[in-house]
Amino acid sequence: MTHHYDGDDLILRKIGVGEMGNNVYVLECPETHEALVVDGCFEADAIIAGTVGAHVVGILQTHGHHDHVQALTEIRDHFDVPVYAHAADDYPVPISNEIADGDMIAFGRREARALHTPGHTPGGICFLTGRHLISGDTLFPGGPGNTRGDREAFEQIISAIETKLFTLPDNTAVYPGHGDDTTIGTEKPSLEEWKSRGW
Repeated sequence: MTHHYDGDDLILRKIGVGEMGNNVYVLECPETHEALVVDGCFEADAIIAGTVGAHVVGILQTHGHHDHVQALTEIRDHFDVPVYAHAADDYPVPISNEIADGDMIAFGRREARALHTPGHTPGGICFLTGRHLISGDTLFPGGPGNTRGDREAFEQIISAIETKLFTLPDNTAVYPGHGDDTTIGTEKPSLEEWKSRGW
């Protein structure tokens, strides 16, 4: 398949699945081709086909919402690899490795760093590899993920974005759980607007 990003630092595949426009990502080490799948959303066959040529060594979950886990059991069974997720969310399979803020998950000669970004869900996690950020449903082009009118959750997600994501370099690419890519530099100037509007 065509790689969404293909560089000396990382190979990244983006697989669109489901009726909700979910994105599944494959993070691949260019030297060893060991890879991590991020989010078992829908369409296990499409996810499995999207990993051809890579050696999947783990599955990372950004959060536990239903639209991010429908294919999780099937792809976990297919690849027979550990599932990494935060313990604050519920999942349809046992979590092999509970992860917390700052944990590193290796794939080949690369690592993905977990950034705990609660708000959309209590166990929301973003994953950073170099200048590439898988933001799950924490950060999108134009604002934070939905907190359903919960003021405390909104304050949580804004704090996480401000202190953990907007401290990254402006050229950090952001790959969200739905829709198009963006960058930290594109979104950061809108922070005060998001705080004012409350969503």
